[in-house]
Amino acid sequence: MLDPQQLSSFLAVVRAGSFVGAAEASGLSKAAVSRHVADLEGRLGVRLLHRTTRRLSLTQEGQRFHARALELVEALDDLESETSASGGEPTGVLRVNVPVTFGNLHLAPLWSQFIERHPKVSLDVTLNDRVVDLFEEGYDLAVRITTLADSQLVSRRLATTRVVLCAAPQYLKQHGTPTHPRELSRHQVLSYRYWGGGDLWRFKGPEGDVEVRVHPRLHSNSGDTCRAGALAAHGIILQPDFLVGADLATGRLVELMPEYRSIELGIHAVYPTRKHLPMKTRSLLDFLVASFEKRPW
Repeated sequence: MLDPQQLSSFLAVVRAGSFVGAAEASGLSKAAVSRHVADLEGRLGVRLLHRTTRRLSLTQEGQRFHARALELVEALDDLESETSASGGEPTGVLRVNVPVTFGNLHLAPLWSQFIERHPKVSLDVTLNDRVVDLFEEGYDLAVRITTLADSQLVSRRLATTRVVLCAAPQYLKQHGTPTHPRELSRHQVLSYRYWGGGDLWRFKGPEGDVEVRVHPRLHSNSGDTCRAGALAAHGIILQPDFLVGADLATGRLVELMPEYRSIELGIHAVYPTRKHLPMKTRSLLDFLVASFEKRPW
């Protein structure tokens, strides 16, 4: 096991840029600081610092060790502050960003359960459909429904949602039921503005990939608006089953061409880093994962 004093002296040397500076900052003698670092290098069996008469610099092994040592010290600081402040309970304000429709339908009922379990945590929940910058805007966690691109963020999948082509029985009675995606170009459709493909809808069917360009009667940045139009028999929609699942179950909407599948999206909790994840954030993350073990829709 690493000696905490040796580790502390090493970090002080790197921070100060010299043994003299580290000694002044820590209140130890220069000889003691030098001995601590030398003993640490001996224990590890590698040289951590390049020493010259003019300057100190980290070796390649020293750079790796320094980065991990900082993580360790910060994690211990987090543990100490959380334990001493709250007796091991999560505490503080959690800023969370979630999509509007999914947030209202499936997350809003959960927030009260979470704060009842964790009375020392307060939630600040923002609903919008734009992709927020967690770092710049100060969010602890966000829920995103997408195919996640590579990023600096860490994610944990909560569930998946299938995007379903559907319409109201009354619309199909008036306009006919399409049997192939190409027929959608002649139908009234209600389009969600944020789909990656825009008005080019893609499906995977018996003959492989199929693309069709639709001509929407309505564009909207709200899935709820598209759903309302479909329920009023104004057109065909392509929406996730977390939004239309209940309508399909009751027959208010009918799935079209189930042999032609659209995309399936992941519902992810994303957060800035898995390193030093505060107890309050980890508690919410675990709570959300457990809540969506069985998709409620």
